[in-house]
Amino acid sequence: MLARSILSLLMSSVMVLMVTLLVTFLNLGLASNFVMQWAKAYFLAWPVAAATGFIIMPAARRLTDRIMAQLERTA
Repeated sequence: MLARSILSLLMSSVMVLMVTLLVTFLNLGLASNFVMQWAKAYFLAWPVAAATGFIIMPAARRLTDRIMAQLERTA
């Protein structure tokens, strides 16, 4: 349970960092308030992504196992 929580936090943090950075840059360019706007987007999005990752991870792991089993059978 702890490992799953840490994984969800780390993965969601990196993904949200990259996505919010890109979208903020595309929307604002390198404006004077870029860092503040990016940080606002990051801290709003990260809890949502972390919670979603924590909830979705078991199902995603099961689906991945099924896909890999199918791929190994056809190989």
